[in-house]
Amino acid sequence: MSMWNDVLVELPNPHLLQTQEWGEFKSHYGWTPIYQTWKDSKGKVEGAALLLKRELTFAGLGGRWCVLYVPKGPLLDWGNAVLRERVLSDLEAEARRQGAIFIKIDADVELGRGAIEKGEAERSETDPQTESEEVTENSLGLRIVQELGERGWRFSEEQIQFRNTVLIDLTASEEEMLARMKQKTRYNVRLASRKGVTVRRGGTTDIALLYRMYAETSMRDGFVIREEAYYQRLWDSFIRAGMATPLIAEVDGEAVAAIVLFHFAKRAWYIHGMSRNVHREKMPNHLVQWEAMRTAKALGCEEYDLWGAPNEFSPQDPMWGVYQFKRGLGGMVVRTMGAYDLPIRHRLYWLYTRLLPRVLAVMRRRGKEQTAQALNQ
Repeated sequence: MSMWNDVLVELPNPHLLQTQEWGEFKSHYGWTPIYQTWKDSKGKVEGAALLLKRELTFAGLGGRWCVLYVPKGPLLDWGNAVLRERVLSDLEAEARRQGAIFIKIDADVELGRGAIEKGEAERSETDPQTESEEVTENSLGLRIVQELGERGWRFSEEQIQFRNTVLIDLTASEEEMLARMKQKTRYNVRLASRKGVTVRRGGTTDIALLYRMYAETSMRDGFVIREEAYYQRLWDSFIRAGMATPLIAEVDGEAVAAIVLFHFAKRAWYIHGMSRNVHREKMPNHLVQWEAMRTAKALGCEEYDLWGAPNEFSPQDPMWGVYQFKRGLGGMVVRTMGAYDLPIRHRLYWLYTRLLPRVLAVMRRRGKEQTAQALNQ
């Protein structure tokens, strides 16, 4: 483990996207990693941030500009008001020193737990969609959001990461984890085993297979992915670093579903999942998730982050189907503050936030075309 990662594991809520491996990976795609720490009076690190810097040019405006992004950071005890003030002030000063258009943070500052379902009060008590969990609010998180607003930060129109997620507690026994699942999910896990689905650990030699399944999944389910080289570099670097484990579900030796399980500092993440159109009735996705939970627990992880839940907990949300699958695994919804921007150059920020959606739309169209071409090769 790198010295930077050694620092992170001693801080509250260390995240995969703050690791040195993530900074080095993003350096191949136009980002420059900047590593910053904050120490107490005895020299002990009490806060850290991986800042990603990207230089930009605007046609006709001249000059060189940049944006700064702290993915899933900064890391610190957010309940320490003095430290919080110091870290935010230093990040704001760094953004001005760099001449940034803006700086973005999206630390996992918790706003509450449990899904606040839209229109829940109007639904029938017998409607299965009303099956819910206890909803709580986090007063510290709400106070931090208020403080950010008072400092000039604003809720970002560009939410790069998911604001909400589903977390599974891995400290329980396997029997307890199975018992927490919804009955249908637990049944499907066992059905997959009875139907001959098996799960094996993969490695770097499986990356081409994983990408092809991921491409097939994206075309079927209508989401955009990047070019194959991006995932080759990402999965290869994290697998070799011991921070990612492919889990591949097979039927009679044929790969039918998989996930790339990322893990760091007692936490695991489900970021990339993929499946083919064959043998879906044998529920391989359910079994591979169960094996991911067991694998993460064996690796010493205490939480499994299912990476994403709806912004609006309503059947109309495009993530609703995926969310229902994740909730069936027995996790708890965690709502966080999401990404906040501090504009430094306000006119350029206005221009950037209006041009970016158009650029992304073009990139998505191209991405779909490239994925389709890759599958046809």
